[in-house]
Amino acid sequence: MIEESLRLEETRFKQTLDAGLKLLDAETASMNSGDTLAGEVAFRLYDTYGFPLDLTQDALRGKGMTVDTAGFETAMEKQRAEARKSWAGSGDGADEKVWFQVAEKTGATEFLGYHDTEVESVIYAVVKDGALAEQASAGDTVSIVANQTPFYGEMGGQVGDTGTIKTNNADITITNTVKKAGGALTVHIGTVDNGTVKIGDTGIFSIDNDRRFNIRAHHSATHLLQSALRQVLGDSVHQKGSMVSPDLFRFDFTYNKAMTTEEIRQVEALVNDMILKNVPVITDIMTPDEAVKMGAMALFDEKYGDTVRVVSMCDGDTVLSRELCGGTHARATGDIGLFHIISESAVAAGVRRIEAIVGRPVLAKMNEMSQMIGDMLNLTRSTSVADLRAKVENAIESKKKMEREIADLRRQVALGGSSASAEQDYKVVNGVKVMGKILHDVPAKELKPMVDEFKKKIGSGIVGAFGTYEGKVSIVIGVTPDLTDKYNAVDMVKAAAQIVGGNGGGGRSDMAQAGGTNPDKISEAVAFLSTMI
Repeated sequence: MIEESLRLEETRFKQTLDAGLKLLDAETASMNSGDTLAGEVAFRLYDTYGFPLDLTQDALRGKGMTVDTAGFETAMEKQRAEARKSWAGSGDGADEKVWFQVAEKTGATEFLGYHDTEVESVIYAVVKDGALAEQASAGDTVSIVANQTPFYGEMGGQVGDTGTIKTNNADITITNTVKKAGGALTVHIGTVDNGTVKIGDTGIFSIDNDRRFNIRAHHSATHLLQSALRQVLGDSVHQKGSMVSPDLFRFDFTYNKAMTTEEIRQVEALVNDMILKNVPVITDIMTPDEAVKMGAMALFDEKYGDTVRVVSMCDGDTVLSRELCGGTHARATGDIGLFHIISESAVAAGVRRIEAIVGRPVLAKMNEMSQMIGDMLNLTRSTSVADLRAKVENAIESKKKMEREIADLRRQVALGGSSASAEQDYKVVNGVKVMGKILHDVPAKELKPMVDEFKKKIGSGIVGAFGTYEGKVSIVIGVTPDLTDKYNAVDMVKAAAQIVGGNGGGGRSDMAQAGGTNPDKISEAVAFLSTMI
């Protein structure tokens, strides 16, 4: 695993280095020894490709060039200022101050939601427009704190509950629940539907039961998923974060490469097998040391108090999952229903992400897929899924064959079929053969092979292929080897691209490519090629 991690890190860094050096080469192509690279360009290399300033300076030193360090620092400070402005505009600092004031007066909110879905509570605080208020009326957006609640405040990746608060004088719809004042307060965020709510009112706090059931099922599934991942991928797998909602969950974990299709199937099968065992989900309260001795999994960067909740799912003496967790969970694994992985992807170096669904969302997904397969069977007049697969594979292969044949025909038409026609296609500018070809309805990927053929036909010179396809312009400019010391394809393609609404372009001195958005200017771009020579 260590060797594989090192290899992947080296590969990623080499790719980053190559991409950054290409940008650096493109930016310095027209510069000479003694010139200075713009600080904004050096900062872009740092910000986009992770190039430290000294690495850029090292790369340029051999060419006798320097970097505008003052410009680099200016660009850096501009980004910092934008970040500070964004943070200051969020209002988080002022908001937190209010909640610490509330916590000092009311104390912590007692959470009863592990067992209760509806409780009677006393409203301790009403916050409106970011400030404490004595009351709120119909239409007001409010944040409410009570002495106790069944509402789970967003924490540990699990989303907050929704539901209602009903007092004698008001009805309030709660759309989110969050933790404030360092987790001491549970804050109910919603809208007063009618009446007036005041500090000291007693109300019935009720959560959305169906939504909570789905959240609990998805949360318990994350525990089973981690267990299955460790069985399939190894004990090096550890949770790095999660998001649990009523509709799906995301689970981030340590692993240094993409999972294979077979590994994903194995994990799915293991999780569903644990679900079908329908074992109870047991919760114990103990000290963190006791939990670790029991073998409970914990998040390494999480801070735990004097006591912790340990959630266990065991089949007899076999532990299916045992983790430290403060979230709400299914009563038994069977409540989860079914488990299905939607996607597996990378989120950072050495960290992967799985998105998955359980229960009713899986049934909805299965019905959708079943309907899609049925439509495909009818469309292709297939008699079975196996027959459908064979027909689709044949159709894909036929499409690829036709695309190759069409590309060959386009190339033959463009080349004109003979060397004699090539003699008529170019003109001599400043002693250099220049060929500019406009090729309508030709995809960008087909232009480079054509330019190679054109270069062979004229022997020595510069070739520009200007293609249009689906409303866009693609330009490929090629320079024969004997002229690359005088003419640079990258410089020319960048200049031509600006005429057709493009920006940038890249490649090598003998072959470069760019794009644009204005086909009406393509003739002007072709004419400009000769002007550059």
